[in-house]
Amino acid sequence: MDLLKPTAANSPPLTPLGFLERAATVYGDCTSIIYNTTTYTWSQTYRRCLQLASALSSLGIGRRQVVSVFAPNLPAVYELHFAIPMCGAILNTLNTRLDAHTISILLRHGESKLIFVDSSSRSLVLEAISLFPPNITPPLLYFIMDDDDVHTSSSPAGDDANLTYEGLIAKGDQAFKWVRPETEWDPMVLNYTSGTTSAPKGVVHTHRGLFIMALDSLIDWSVPKRVVYLWTLPMFHGNGWSYTWALAAVGATNVCVRKFDGAAVYAAIRRYRITHMCGAPVVLNILANEPNQEPLPNPVQINTGGSPPPAVILSKMESLGFIVTHGFGMTETGGSVISCAWKPEWDRLPLTDRARLKARQGVRTAGMAEVDVIDPESGLSVKRDGSSIGEIVLRGGSITLGYFKNPGATAESMKGGWFHTGDMGVIHPDGYLQIKDRLKDVIISGGENVSSVEVESVLYSNPAVREAAVVARPHDFWGETPCAFVSLKPLESNKPSEKDIIEFCRAKLPHYMVPKTVVFIAELPKTSTGKIQKFVLRDMAKALGSSPMSRI
Repeated sequence: MDLLKPTAANSPPLTPLGFLERAATVYGDCTSIIYNTTTYTWSQTYRRCLQLASALSSLGIGRRQVVSVFAPNLPAVYELHFAIPMCGAILNTLNTRLDAHTISILLRHGESKLIFVDSSSRSLVLEAISLFPPNITPPLLYFIMDDDDVHTSSSPAGDDANLTYEGLIAKGDQAFKWVRPETEWDPMVLNYTSGTTSAPKGVVHTHRGLFIMALDSLIDWSVPKRVVYLWTLPMFHGNGWSYTWALAAVGATNVCVRKFDGAAVYAAIRRYRITHMCGAPVVLNILANEPNQEPLPNPVQINTGGSPPPAVILSKMESLGFIVTHGFGMTETGGSVISCAWKPEWDRLPLTDRARLKARQGVRTAGMAEVDVIDPESGLSVKRDGSSIGEIVLRGGSITLGYFKNPGATAESMKGGWFHTGDMGVIHPDGYLQIKDRLKDVIISGGENVSSVEVESVLYSNPAVREAAVVARPHDFWGETPCAFVSLKPLESNKPSEKDIIEFCRAKLPHYMVPKTVVFIAELPKTSTGKIQKFVLRDMAKALGSSPMSRI
């Protein structure tokens, strides 16, 4: 057969922006966004995004220029996921828990031309911009006004009063022809890694990669049309795992909440008949321990990832009426690329066994080409025996294009034709993958590899424990030993001692895996997406000094 070549008819650039255009036609009168007293339809959302893209273009914002967003889960942030790239620019959502110094660094690194700021964060971002060197032009500022901001001290004053999000939309043309990518490899977003390490990197994703990820996320989670989705996952966190764009494809209703609160989430579920939501395991932990909660009025699908959820938390969530889907993804993958695909026969197993199986990360999603676990030294696949540990590596269309202005880190992460995750895991005989630790979090005690995840799972099974994290503490004899940081549940009358926690673990773990130190802490340090910052805990463990010479 003669080799046929692609033509303009069969090779237009892939982009998830087209989902919004279609939603306006198919779901035009259906509700797209709900926030407090604000409600929009899909036709209104499309029109507002076109107007905003038009207004940005009139300001000189165009292809390959970065526009930043610093705001919680407000309707404007959802719209900006479409409007910014619809004028050809690159979307950059920033973590709302960052300090002024870090914000300043990221804005300069990304060369941001304009930033949309939640009005309550006005002083913080102005402080960040004040740190710019005189020779660098700071980005333009436009303020996103919340319902409660009007006529309050958080409202912009003077000249800034005209620089508002709604004011900019009003200047735009709703007949604007949105700017399609020249190629599907054009950058669409710039995301900075979430900060579980001390050096965030700028992750670049393309229109093509996010198109694949958005559709893949719908297929893997079996998301039907017209679902009602609660935004408990920050949209700045990997663009809400790409559900910002994916939900437009199915005409979903996006229910926005400014901040996460357990009681408020349960109230929203009942008020809006929520069907779907996402969150890190810390979100599951909070919901599972929210007092005085009755079973849900309707089943709620909740997608979790970021770290392996403890089986005891999964069991509690299921008993409340949540249907938990567990997967694995990174900022660099654009969303979940490994998921615990559920088998019908597992429904007949006892609750504890179902929770144990659901705690595994699972198998590659349909849109991910290849997943493997390889020995870091030989580069060969590990045995599928559930115990041979290696690094998880990936190949697929949603993998990042690379790290902005960091060719060294890009090359290192892509060596050998794989994307190296830095996560250590095993593959079970049934082909399902399970994370055992971050590469840097594995504790090597007396030559034995200790999985902090396994120790943490045991700690979570203690009824007095609310949160737990395990890191290495230097030891004079063993080199390293497990050090557990534990947060206890409130209202516990008989709080366990360090000895009690150690004895509890000793009854359930091999001797070398038992924590030799237990530190009680009111709150574990976390990123805004709920990931425990183990680099902070490692510093705290090191500050304790080396454990005394002991072979116990």
